Amino acid sequence: MILIEIENRIYEKGHELIACIDEVGRGCLAGDVLACALIMPRGIIIDGITDSKKLTARRREELHRKIMKRAIAIGIGRVDPETIDRINIKESTRLAMRQAVLNLADRAGNLVIPDYLLVDAENVPMDIPQMNIIKGDTKSHGIACASIVAKVFRDELCKEWASKYPGYKIEKNKGYGTREHREAIRRIGPSPVHRMSFLKNIL
Repeated sequence: MILIEIENRIYEKGHELIACIDEVGRGCLAGDVLACALIMPRGIIIDGITDSKKLTARRREELHRKIMKRAIAIGIGRVDPETIDRINIKESTRLAMRQAVLNLADRAGNLVIPDYLLVDAENVPMDIPQMNIIKGDTKSHGIACASIVAKVFRDELCKEWASKYPGYKIEKNKGYGTREHREAIRRIGPSPVHRMSFLKNIL
């Protein structure tokens, strides 16, 4: 179980609304890079929360439902392959994180402005106090929650991309560069959701 010691130290400094942020899809050959920002209630720990990559799809979905019920606010940010090719993946990731923070909203749809950002291994270009934590999704309960929400959201997008552009099995590989995926790109050619800047060693 991931503890909330990091969040507690931030609360003790006087901050009240801590937005925890993580991304998914950074290393993919296809699809958007996506970020989730969320604010969890102080002191709340959901049993079983950990880095989304360590969970089965079924377990992620179970925890996702619990997170959605408990979170004070959630925001999603997305940056498409065309933008990734134009400004590079690092800047695209930071942009997705910024968008996620700006999109933070409660269940009624009201925008929520955080007073502190806790980020997984990145700096968000915003004038809000923040801390970046290497492997934050294994150290912070809030960042792990964000990683789960981001992963579940993007997996649903992968199903949509797979339906629109069959042949690459994006619903299976999630856009990552598996051998099967690389061979499909060579055989069929890239789709509109592929990141051309990531395919230089494949085509």
